Amino acid sequence: MEKFNIGGYPAAYDPVKHGPYDPARYYGKCDTPFLDLKLKDIPAWFGRREKTPRAFVGVCSRAFWRWQHKYVQPKKCGVAPFFQVTVCCMIYFYLINYRKFIPQRQSKYH
Repeated sequence: MEKFNIGGYPAAYDPVKHGPYDPARYYGKCDTPFLDLKLKDIPAWFGRREKTPRAFVGVCSRAFWRWQHKYVQPKKCGVAPFFQVTVCCMIYFYLINYRKFIPQRQSKYH
């Protein structure tokens, strides 16, 4: 399991340098933020990305933890995370049932 480093810290994480581990932070080499790029630099920027399933899971994990730290884990979080989850579920169930809605668009009820 050490070969895959599942459940461990990232290779670039150094406790002395970075302090306590934060799952919402990327510990790899810094790069230009996407919104600061010029149009001509976008292909080179995507070329520097790691395109593996493990990298995709890492991106999703960091996004989840950023959402957790911002909306769910504060002392006074409010109802925002509950509404966000509800809206996401509504969109998901609409998309999986979309084929059932297509025939109903053309039908007349009067």
